[in-house]
Amino acid sequence: ELFVMNYISTRGGVKGKKTSAYVIKQGLADDGGLYVPEQIPALSEVEMCALSKMNYIQKASYILGLFLTDYTEEELNSAAAAAYGSRKFPSLPVGLSQVNGDFILELWHGPTSAFKDMALQIMPHLLSLALKKTGEDKNALILVATSGDTGKAALEGYADADRVSIQVFYPIEGVSGIQKKQMACQRGKNVMVTAIKGNFDDAQSGVKEIFADRDTEALLSEKGLFLSSANSINWGRLAPQIVYYISAYCELMRLKRIKYGDLVNVTVPTGNFGNILACYIAKKMGVPIGKIICASNSNNVLTDFLNTGVYDKRRTFYTTISPSMDILISSNLERLLFMTAGAKRCSSYMKNLSEKGFFEVDNDVIEVIRADICGFYCGEENTKSTIASYFNKYNYLPDTHTAVALFCAGEYKKKSGDDSVMLIASTASPYKFAPAVLTSLGAAGQENDFEAIRKLNEISGIKIPTRLAALESKKPRFNTVIEKSDMKREVLRFASEQSKS
Repeated sequence: ELFVMNYISTRGGVKGKKTSAYVIKQGLADDGGLYVPEQIPALSEVEMCALSKMNYIQKASYILGLFLTDYTEEELNSAAAAAYGSRKFPSLPVGLSQVNGDFILELWHGPTSAFKDMALQIMPHLLSLALKKTGEDKNALILVATSGDTGKAALEGYADADRVSIQVFYPIEGVSGIQKKQMACQRGKNVMVTAIKGNFDDAQSGVKEIFADRDTEALLSEKGLFLSSANSINWGRLAPQIVYYISAYCELMRLKRIKYGDLVNVTVPTGNFGNILACYIAKKMGVPIGKIICASNSNNVLTDFLNTGVYDKRRTFYTTISPSMDILISSNLERLLFMTAGAKRCSSYMKNLSEKGFFEVDNDVIEVIRADICGFYCGEENTKSTIASYFNKYNYLPDTHTAVALFCAGEYKKKSGDDSVMLIASTASPYKFAPAVLTSLGAAGQENDFEAIRKLNEISGIKIPTRLAALESKKPRFNTVIEKSDMKREVLRFASEQSKS
């Protein structure tokens, strides 16, 4: 008989088991928790060897099929082909560069030049299918809070998607100039972009409040709409990210850099913990991954948690040159806590976080987590000097987030003496953060973002992504800035427009 993968909430308060189509449509669980698969599927050596002979589209379809058992093979094949084909990814979806003895997994060869494309190009197809599969008669209104990359990647993925509208909120001062322009110029009749006064955590908590607001739910329902999410709290966003870690291991096998069973360590720059959690799940599926290094910037709440077992968001919030990691509430950590502590304890930790601003996990929990994951962080000066040294020594130009990971990978090796193969997730093109990269190279003057891109191109000779080059001449469509307290009103206004169209 066919195996069915069901989903449960991290907080244990949702009755019954849910299908993957249901949880992709729903986003957040009704008890405020996140959906997780009831069990983690295992990948055998035979499967890994077979995967290493497949292209990325085939790998994605196969691996997603293990988690999304209520989708047919045809549906997953065509979703993966639409997401990862040459129209969206003119070169290969994922690049692997060897630099200074490490392997850099480049996840930014998609339409918005950031790793979020890897999930957000396929997720809209999964959601449109989910509406059909669950017999949903209302259309979805996706709400997104972004620290810069998710917003543009989601807008790009969902623009003009079937039966879905999308509204993105971003902190006016918390994203790069390029990210702002990318979002402001988005085309599509079903999209809306709004800046808020505040930081990313303000935007994220504002979106969470709207999700929890029953009055809003009722008003939207009258307009034939329901809320869903494209942030990594949605399982449909996280599952596709598991694929590239498995793919990278297979690729290293194919290139004969490792043989099956050799342990590979992985360093992931992280803010919201989704990207690194995907790696952790790949490890739990049986992929021979050794240590997973959690790399943070100055907002090192995760480093402190991994070192002390205490997660404390009551701290200074820093605005850094790696803005996608400027986050103090890492929402995906909740899934890791469920997987290591169970629903009951996970639920009480989350309650403490929302009521007191911190929680402390039990000793047995932090021990289990530390067996797989360790934390390091990289301040601003080290981020800059890492960019400069990688460019000057190895002619490799990392962006401001990848640099954090490169530095932390080095720190881990120094501290542990572990010299296993190291895979480092590279999350954005250096051109997305050109002014900060130029400054790091000591080459910045008074350039605007696009002048900085051109100057960086002159210095490095690296091709500018076509879409970024074309951005300069585009006219912004969206320029509204609101107070955080007006987010709900803005959602209802956009919903009225969408229900008429």
